[in-house]
Amino acid sequence: MDSEPGQPSRCVRSGRLAAAAGQPGSSPSGTERAKMPGGSVAMAVLALRLLLPCAGQQHREEAERIMTTTPVIDGHNDLPWQLLKRFNNQLGLPEANLTTLDGTHTNIPKLRRGHVGGQFWSVYVPCDTQNKDAVKRTLEQIDVVHRMCELYPETFSCVVDSAGIQQAFQNKKVASLIGVEGGHSIDSSLGVLRTFYRLGVRYMTLTHSCNTPWADNWLVDTGDDPPLHNGLSSFGETVLAEMNRLGMIVDLAHVSVETMKAVLTLSKAPVIFSHSSAFSLCQNRRNVPDDVLQMVASTDSLVMINFYNNYVTCRDTATLADVADHMDHVKKVAGARYVGFGGDYDGVTRLPTGLEDVSTYPALVAELLARNWTEAEVKEALAENLIRVFRRVEQVKENLQGTAPHEMPIAFEELEGSCRTPYGYTDGAGTARLPPAALGLALALLHSLLS
Repeated sequence: MDSEPGQPSRCVRSGRLAAAAGQPGSSPSGTERAKMPGGSVAMAVLALRLLLPCAGQQHREEAERIMTTTPVIDGHNDLPWQLLKRFNNQLGLPEANLTTLDGTHTNIPKLRRGHVGGQFWSVYVPCDTQNKDAVKRTLEQIDVVHRMCELYPETFSCVVDSAGIQQAFQNKKVASLIGVEGGHSIDSSLGVLRTFYRLGVRYMTLTHSCNTPWADNWLVDTGDDPPLHNGLSSFGETVLAEMNRLGMIVDLAHVSVETMKAVLTLSKAPVIFSHSSAFSLCQNRRNVPDDVLQMVASTDSLVMINFYNNYVTCRDTATLADVADHMDHVKKVAGARYVGFGGDYDGVTRLPTGLEDVSTYPALVAELLARNWTEAEVKEALAENLIRVFRRVEQVKENLQGTAPHEMPIAFEELEGSCRTPYGYTDGAGTARLPPAALGLALALLHSLLS
């Protein structure tokens, strides 16, 4: 059992282990110990084994102390998706009460135990909404996050900037930020992107597990999807520039390696990987290769480590120590300034032993301390790295004040889906291209009129 706050650590030993440590109990006499073959070595081994639990307890208490003042900011949590799937976003249902919510990785008591001080709530909608109702569905998920803050004001504080995060820390609330998970949510519209920003969205993942008409996703690297843009299209570069202008963080989780490299080269502001791990330790294409990690360091960006077993060990099972290995690797290749936490809770089905829900972050911090991470490095990974990136994004926005919004729309022929109207795509501002069959019919009609 953990010690009470403010009380010294006590390591309880009993039986033969207590005796071996020289504590009261059924201890053999000095003469008996002298008769034991290799007695001094055996005593040293036993003493070491007894000290290990004490060290573990000390690291846990140190983690709790650090997180009291520097709580974790996690890059990605899919609780809003669970609220949609389970309750159709009806937060007033008794079973949807976030103080008693069961069957999820996240509820209010678990957030408190986990010392979660900041959370990017994902307003994810699946790729099958692309070219259909993605914008509507995303708006509904944004609404859910706002209603969470309204229903539980003692716990959640919806914030939109780095200063808001720090104010929420002071008020002992969970700074709640909104992340759009997938560029399909804006339906290739800069106007929708700007509207999302006004509604509080502060990062957008450029793709989910599907290409958009302007960016390639990670399945291009597996061969499951064809490369359409070799990273970003011209309009994709415009989306990136508009995000920089707005002060919206660019998220590269889920994108192809070529998209990663293009964005890291072109972006005026640092970026994040909100929930990705290290490719060198698990060769899943959702993870970040070492050459990209080096680009992350050179651009002052951030990789927030995903806890999903398949991205941690490339197997169905994993442990807390495996996740710490990924954090160690990013620290080694890029540096401690470029690593964070991106658990992906409530968006995955398999989690490491020891990291079963959002209450377990202190255990991972204790593991990092056991691996000789300094307190300063731990604080960076917990929150300071994300706040640094966010502040720099805000500074770039300030530097671009006075820059006009990007207005050139995507070319009509680059859009997909049959339920579209061509309003605005006239000869004066970009031509509305007809589908091939309609174009052929129009040419035939024109030929007949001229004959």
